[in-house]
Amino acid sequence: MTEDIVLTIPSSLAMEMKLPPDTIREELMSELAVSLYQRGIITSAQACTLSGLDRFQFEELLWKRQMPVHYSEEDLEKDIRYATGNL
Repeated sequence: MTEDIVLTIPSSLAMEMKLPPDTIREELMSELAVSLYQRGIITSAQACTLSGLDRFQFEELLWKRQMPVHYSEEDLEKDIRYATGNL
């Protein structure tokens, strides 16, 4: 897949969210990244890319939510392949 995926959030729903309007996009991207990471669908490096956070910021977000950082040797290998473009 070479095209970006665009998710549409109805403006009426966005206006009803209890978030400052200028932070909605960032908050939703972080929520998606955390959820996919927690479910083991993406690696922490991919979650950082998706959320727009660096590794420290992402791990701090997990810590604040009392979510474990799961990182195995396989995760390390995936992150290296992802970072070097050898998917």
